Amino acid sequence: MTKEAIFEKISDIIKEQLHNTALEITLETTLQDDLAVDSIAFMEFIINLEDEFKLDIPDEDVENMQSIDEIVNYLYHRLTQ
Repeated sequence: MTKEAIFEKISDIIKEQLHNTALEITLETTLQDDLAVDSIAFMEFIINLEDEFKLDIPDEDVENMQSIDEIVNYLYHRLTQ
């Protein structure tokens, strides 16, 4: 899977979860700072990622995920191992 495809899936998950298809999401977007996602919604997002990409994301890895770019790179690395 390409980084572009991962980015598109992440964007779709965020827009669906926040019920806002008009959101402008870039690689620099952060869920907590830019989109005001609280900790509960952030964990729901991580669960949605795990379901979508069929993998388990350890809590210690989640701590390093701030921007969409970091999430894309993490998933790309995990999916291409």
